[in-house]
Amino acid sequence: MKNKITFENLTLAAGDFRREGISFAIPEGQCGVLMGKTGCGKTTLMETLCGLRNASGGRILIGERDITDLPPRLRGIGYVPQDVALFASMNVYDNIAFSLSIHNWKPEKIKERVEALAESLGLSDLLKRRTQALSGGEAKRVSLGRALALRPEIICLDEPLSALDESTHDSMVQVIREAIVSEGLTAFLITHDSREAEMLGDSIVRW
Repeated sequence: MKNKITFENLTLAAGDFRREGISFAIPEGQCGVLMGKTGCGKTTLMETLCGLRNASGGRILIGERDITDLPPRLRGIGYVPQDVALFASMNVYDNIAFSLSIHNWKPEKIKERVEALAESLGLSDLLKRRTQALSGGEAKRVSLGRALALRPEIICLDEPLSALDESTHDSMVQVIREAIVSEGLTAFLITHDSREAEMLGDSIVRW
């Protein structure tokens, strides 16, 4: 179970916020969903898993590997933030290719990976488009593609389907599910949407 995510008696602290004794696991190859009220620490936990915040106590394991103090680049985690955070100065192709470029992939390998992801995510006709010209659903797909580019073992999705209309939302649920299966990922998803949690989640934790 090398890609199982385990939170072991974890403590989170950020400003006046503090939460202790966080312990649960997401089995390898499954999608674990975390639900809860605004301000309960969901995004703080995800950012701590990704290495963007420091834990104040406890451990985070991926399989048997303690990643609690590892830098983000060594964790093997792809991250889709709530606001997608695409690079406005780049087109779709360059957004997806960004992490591959900084990891010194050869141009032909970058092209192969980007085009494969674009096909699976329904972005093949949009690779030259600037991000400002994308719809909400298209931007979510690009953010997912960028997170998947380096072939991570884990994917973290912070409310990835917020502010989408119903038909776009349901098509994106299918895109995410297919990506998890085809890429062989363990997924950690934050959502406020019970229907979304039921559609995507193999297990649900409620705070």
